[in-house]
Amino acid sequence: MKQTSDMCSCGIYDHDTGTRKVRISELHDFEGHPFKVEHDMELFELMRSIEEKGILVPLLVRPNPKGSGYEIIAGHRRKAASEWAGIDSVPVMVVPMNDEDAIIAMVDSNLQREHIKPSEKAFAYKMKLDAMKQQGKKLPDTLSQVGTKLYKQVSEDGKPILRSDEILARQVGESRNQIARYIRLTNLIPKILDMVDEGKIAFTIAVELSYLKEEEQYELHAVMDLEQCTPSLSQANRMKRMSQSGKLDMDAIYSVLEEEKPNQREQIKIRADTLADYFPDDFTPRQKVELIEKLVKEWYEKQISVKEIGKLRK
Repeated sequence: MKQTSDMCSCGIYDHDTGTRKVRISELHDFEGHPFKVEHDMELFELMRSIEEKGILVPLLVRPNPKGSGYEIIAGHRRKAASEWAGIDSVPVMVVPMNDEDAIIAMVDSNLQREHIKPSEKAFAYKMKLDAMKQQGKKLPDTLSQVGTKLYKQVSEDGKPILRSDEILARQVGESRNQIARYIRLTNLIPKILDMVDEGKIAFTIAVELSYLKEEEQYELHAVMDLEQCTPSLSQANRMKRMSQSGKLDMDAIYSVLEEEKPNQREQIKIRADTLADYFPDDFTPRQKVELIEKLVKEWYEKQISVKEIGKLRK
């Protein structure tokens, strides 16, 4: 069968495949898209593949609900790789969708990726669950771990079938409780959430910290940065309980984090004010620590050199 195509205002339409080519400048990222597109080796390899073979799977888009062009539902990485390769137009499949259907399709297409950060899962699960709650008839229900109302899907006679979080759990292969824990991470401030993504704070500890008030989290991050430490699970749980009773402040955070953890490495603590006169005023705590480490290393290397010279003289 001969393939035919027509020119239209939005690009070239392919009748046989249902796809069309549009300019990248017409494509807009999905609002609130929780999956990060990073210029890493995986994206570089995708870019090289697109250079050699083109885009094999068209991007899934919908008409932009907030203006001209299209909103990407699936294909943010393909778009970024194409831009990197210097390509100005890409094949897309345009599918009209309402907000709820678009969110669910966007999340589902990205959850298939091999490497997903905790923060990405957290916001993706929350977005999909919120979208599922808006679909169909709604009956109030409660999920205590999340602290928000959920709804059950119902049959035509109004009888409940499955809760939306139960449906999501089956779809993604997680337990309801685990999904609830991931969603708790959306309550973390960005700086602490970044530490979770970087593996500096364990998932279970992060869930406990998510119960701290926003101001308390900023204070905790400041102490962690200054002391170059992170809380254990028991310390995080203790701070959570102190927060709930209104007893968590900066002094309390210092007190909790100064407690020795099991198998904790020996640490040397120096009061910041004893060295304050020796650092520039604009030095951050991290810069101070790095300078101290550098000077101690130089001193050590000097001692080694002195010993070697002494041996040669004997």
